[in-house]
Amino acid sequence: MKIKVFVLLGTLAVFVVLGTMGAPQASAQAVYGSIFGTVTDPSGAAVAGAKVTVTSATKGTTFDTTTNTDGNYSVTHLIPDIYNIRAEGSGFKAFEAKNISVSADAGSRVDGQFQVGGSTETVEVTSEAPQLTTDRADVATTFNDKYVQDVPILNRNFTNLQLMAPGSQKMVGWSHAATENPQGSLQIFTQGQHFSGTAFELDGTDNQDPILGIIVVNPNLDAVTEAKVSLQNYDAEFGKAVSSVVTAQTKSGSNQLHGSGFLFRRSDAQQARDPFTQSTRDPITHRFIPPSRWAQFGGTIGGAIIKDKLFFFGDYQGTRQTNGVSGTFTVPTNRAATSCNPATNPTSATPGSCDLSEYLAGGVTGGGQVFDPLTGDPNSGAGRSPFVNNQIPIARISPAAGKILAAFPAAQSGTVFNNLIGAGSGPFTQNSFDTRVDYAASSSINVFGRFSLDYFKLSGKGLLGAVGGPGNGLLGLSGSSITHNYSLASGFTKTISSSLLTDFRFGWFKYNPQTQKPTGGTPMSDFGIPNANTSDPKTAGLGAFLLGPDPISGQNCTQNNGNQGCVISSFGDGLGVARCNCPLTESEQQFQFVNNWTKLKGNHQIKFGGDIRYAMNLRIPSDNNRTGEYNFSPQATSNGGNGGLDFASLLLGQVTSFARYVNNPDLPGASNAAERQKRWFFYGQDTWRVTSKLTLNYGLRWEIYFPETVNARGNGGFANIIDGGGTGAIRVAGFGKIGLNGNVDNTYTAFAPRLGIAYQLTPKTVVRMGYGRSYDIGVFGSNFGHTVTQNLPVLLKQNVDATAFNPLAAANKVPVFLLDNGPIAATFPAVPSDGIIPFSALGGQVGGTHIRPTKQVLPLVDSWNATVQHQLTNTVSVEVAYV
Repeated sequence: MKIKVFVLLGTLAVFVVLGTMGAPQASAQAVYGSIFGTVTDPSGAAVAGAKVTVTSATKGTTFDTTTNTDGNYSVTHLIPDIYNIRAEGSGFKAFEAKNISVSADAGSRVDGQFQVGGSTETVEVTSEAPQLTTDRADVATTFNDKYVQDVPILNRNFTNLQLMAPGSQKMVGWSHAATENPQGSLQIFTQGQHFSGTAFELDGTDNQDPILGIIVVNPNLDAVTEAKVSLQNYDAEFGKAVSSVVTAQTKSGSNQLHGSGFLFRRSDAQQARDPFTQSTRDPITHRFIPPSRWAQFGGTIGGAIIKDKLFFFGDYQGTRQTNGVSGTFTVPTNRAATSCNPATNPTSATPGSCDLSEYLAGGVTGGGQVFDPLTGDPNSGAGRSPFVNNQIPIARISPAAGKILAAFPAAQSGTVFNNLIGAGSGPFTQNSFDTRVDYAASSSINVFGRFSLDYFKLSGKGLLGAVGGPGNGLLGLSGSSITHNYSLASGFTKTISSSLLTDFRFGWFKYNPQTQKPTGGTPMSDFGIPNANTSDPKTAGLGAFLLGPDPISGQNCTQNNGNQGCVISSFGDGLGVARCNCPLTESEQQFQFVNNWTKLKGNHQIKFGGDIRYAMNLRIPSDNNRTGEYNFSPQATSNGGNGGLDFASLLLGQVTSFARYVNNPDLPGASNAAERQKRWFFYGQDTWRVTSKLTLNYGLRWEIYFPETVNARGNGGFANIIDGGGTGAIRVAGFGKIGLNGNVDNTYTAFAPRLGIAYQLTPKTVVRMGYGRSYDIGVFGSNFGHTVTQNLPVLLKQNVDATAFNPLAAANKVPVFLLDNGPIAATFPAVPSDGIIPFSALGGQVGGTHIRPTKQVLPLVDSWNATVQHQLTNTVSVEVAYV
C-alpha cells in the first residue's frame, strides 16, 4: 500500500513538471485573491449562464465570467482591493454587491439570489460580505491596511505583526548583530518551530535571507495594503517553510490621487532614569541618561497615470536614531592600574610590586589568590607557589599587558566589581523607498512591477575607550556597517479563455551588509603584540581580550554587567565583545522565476506551476576576530585549578587559548570564494466545491534543493565523517574527481502532500481540517552558504590551546603562548592531488570544521489542524484552531 501511494504521488509530481515545461515557473495566490459564490433563482435553484462582472472600486478595471451548470462562479487573479459585483440573468433583476474586500491568498464568497423582474432593474446588497473562510483549510491571520497602520507597534517594525498570530513567541536572550540585521527582523518561533522556518514573501516573491533566516526588506507599514501569517496547511503552491508563511502586499495606485505623511519621534527627554545604573551623572558627559533620539518620517503618494489603465504608487521612509547606551563594567582598580603598570612603577627607580591584594577580599570566585605559573608542574599547574599577598614583582608584568592596562579608563569607585559606568550614543540612519506600477494592458492582460531599496548606516564606539569593549551603537555595537538591501518583483496575468488563466512573476533580492571595526591602523602593534596585525587588511584593529574560564571559544564573561566569573570585563573588538562581525563582506542574491496555470472545470479549480530559483552568495566573515581572540583563564594562575585570577593571567601575558579566522594566503581565490545553489519547486492542486457547503482542497508539492556548488576550483571544502578511511575528511572542490559540488548526492523524494476540508455547518459556522508536509532549507548555512567556503582550504579557524602542542598539558592551566610573543602562525595543510584532506592531517590548531553530509538532507515537518470559525457580526468572527 505504501508503495502504491508513493507511486501515485510521484506520478502527480511528474504531471506537474510536464505541465510547466515551456514556461518559466511560480505561485499565483501569493499575490492575488479571488471572489467566488453561487447564483440562485427565487426558489433556490441554480442559475446557469448568468453573467457576473467584478469591477475594482478604485481602479475601474473589470473582469467578466459566467456561472456554470451548478450556478457557481469564480473570478481569480484579483489584486487585493475593494470590488463591486454585478450579476445579470435573463428574466431577473440584476444583483449587485458593493465594497467587497479581496485579500491575497484568500477567497471572498459572495452568493446572490435573483428576483423576478426586468434586467434593467437592480437589487443592491449593501451589507458586507461574510468573514467566514469557506474555501480553504489553512490556519491564518490576515491584517488589512488599516490594521497594519493603526496597530500600536512602538518601533513600526513590520515583523512584529507575526507576534500577533497564535502560537508565536519572540526569541529572548539572543539576536542577530545589528550590523547584519539593521532592518530589525525579529527572531520569532511559531508553533514551536525555529525562526528560520518562516518564509517571508513580498508581492509574491521571496523576501527571506536563507542564511540568517531573516527578512531582507522590512516593509514600510504605510506601503503595505495587507499582510497574512499562514500557520498551518497552506496551499501546495507555498513552501520553503516549516513554521509559517508571512506574505505582504504593497499598495497600488487608483484613479484618485491620494497620499499620506507621517512623523514619529521619541527622545531621552521622555525617558525615566534607571536608578541602579543612572543614579549619578556621567563624569564625561555630565548627563544622567545618554542622549538618545528616535525619529521616523516619510509619506506615500499614488494615483493614475492613465485613468482606468495605468497606476503608480510610491513611498519613502526615513529613520534617524541616536542610540543611548549605558552599562556597568569592571575595570582594574586604581591601585592595580597604578602599581601594575611598569611605566608608573618602574623597577629602575623604586623596585616594587604589582599589588593585587584588593582582589583577595573582593569576593572573587575561588578566592582570587594568584599563584606563580613558573613554579610547580609545568603540565598540570599543580604545586605552584602563591604570590604572597598577591604581590607580583613588577619585572614579571608583560610589557604588552602594561600598555593595555594604561589604556583602560580609570575606575569610578573603590570596589573590585562594577566600578565603572560607561555611556554613550551611536547613530543609526535608514532611508528606504518603494515604487510600484500597475497596468491594465487589456481586459485579459494585467501587469505590475515594484522596486524597493533599504539603505542603512550605523556605527558605535567602545565604551571602554582605547581598549574598545561593548559599544554605544545599536544593540551594543562597536563598529560600523553600511547595508543596501534591494528587492524587485514584477509579473503579469493573462486570461487565455474564460476557464484558463496563467500568471508569471520574476523576483530578485540582494542582501548586502558591509561592516568594519571601529578602529583601524595597527593598535595591536602599538601595544607591542606582534603577528596580530598582518599584511592582510582584515587583521587591522584590535583583537578580542576575553577573560574567564572559557577554554577556547572565549565567549565567557562578555555580558560585562557584574559577572563575577571574571574580574575584568572582556574588551577589544569582535562579535562576542562588541556585537560586530567585523570586517564582513556579504553579497547574497537570489533570482526567481515563477509561473502558474489555473484551469476552471466545472466545480474544480485546478492549479499547477513551478518556482525556479538561483541563489548566489559571497560571504567573507569574521565570526572569530581575524586579529585574534585571546583568552586569559584564572586557571593559568591557579594551583592546579584551585584559586587563580584571570586579571593576573593577563598581566603575566599568559594566553591560555586562542582563536581567529585566517584566509589561505596561498589560495588566490580565497577572498572571492562563493556559493551557488539551484532550487526548483513544482506543485499541483485542485480546489473542488463538492457542494455549496463542502470544499475539498488537495495537492502535492515537490521541492528540490540541489547541493550547493562553489564558484571555482579550490574555493570550497566539503567535510564529512565518511571519507579518510572512515575517520572523516574534507573534499576540496575541483581537485581529483571532486566536482564543484563536493560530489554530494541529491535527494529527489521531498514530496509535500497537502489536504484540506472546509464545511459550512451553518450560515455562520465553518469547520475546517487539514494536513500538510513542509520542508525547509535550514539556517546558518546548514544547506546553503558560509559553510563550505569557511572550511579548508579557503579559510582556517585557528583554535589553539596548550594540548595542541603538548598532549600532557592541561588546557587553561598553562599558556599556549605569551602575549608579548604574539599569536602562533596558522599552518594550512597542502591539498593532495585527489582533493581529500583527512581530518588527521589538520593538526591541533584547526577547529570548527563544518560538516556536509554526503547526501542532501532537508528538515521536514508534518502538521495537522482542525478549526472552527463562527460569525458573530458581519465584520467580526471568532476562530478556534487546534494545530
